[in-house]
Amino acid sequence: MDSMLSGMMKTHNAMMEAAVARQPTVVVVPGSSAPPVGAPGFGAYPPVGTPGFGAVPPVGVPGFGAVPPVGAPGFGAYPSAVGAPSMDPLYGYFAAVAGADQQIDQKELQHCLTSSGFAGTYQPFSIETCTLMINMLDRDYSGKMGFNEFKELWTVLNQWKQTFMTYDRDRSGQIDGNELAAAFGAFGYRLSPQAIGALVRRYGVANQIPFDAFVACAVRLRGLTDFFRRKDVQQLGNATMAYDDFITGTMSF
Repeated sequence: MDSMLSGMMKTHNAMMEAAVARQPTVVVVPGSSAPPVGAPGFGAYPPVGTPGFGAVPPVGVPGFGAVPPVGAPGFGAYPSAVGAPSMDPLYGYFAAVAGADQQIDQKELQHCLTSSGFAGTYQPFSIETCTLMINMLDRDYSGKMGFNEFKELWTVLNQWKQTFMTYDRDRSGQIDGNELAAAFGAFGYRLSPQAIGALVRRYGVANQIPFDAFVACAVRLRGLTDFFRRKDVQQLGNATMAYDDFITGTMSF
């Protein structure tokens, strides 16, 4: 019996030694539980260029770095210029009255400005004032106005309206001669008292100038000043011109 037990113990011990021999040896680095950066498979950065690891795909490979063609949906395509004016908020007012030639005359301009409510509580623009507006920007002498000129006019009118409202403090829709001089002074004009008096007599009613007349006066002042400046070559405040040039230039306003 003793010999049998001794044999069994030897066999058990041999099996245990064989199992231990098959287990990997684990080396613990003192003070560190993580492998050093750079050790293969542990935090090391693969070399640039290694397929799938940090390599920059060549330009042109589908889905990798290729620049989409201009026009591809959602990729760098520029919106078409065709129909671009329709995106402008002002185009709706203009297109509502413009003909097939995309031009408007003084009656259409009057309707456009009235329907837009531009004048607000002020008196709507007269046909005479609308004619002056078109003449001010009618560079091709067609007697009509295109959309670009209409946008330019809208900008100028806004400036004039804001200035008029600044001096129409009681919101009566009218300004007097002193306020007119101050308003034009804000535009850069330096007019004599005699010139201001002439403007009040021409455009005022009982020495009061309504908004529509103010705009008509501003259009003429701008147009005549530009005309005179072109003739005053040396910019000395004097100009010499033929009678026909004078009539042609001044009667347009």
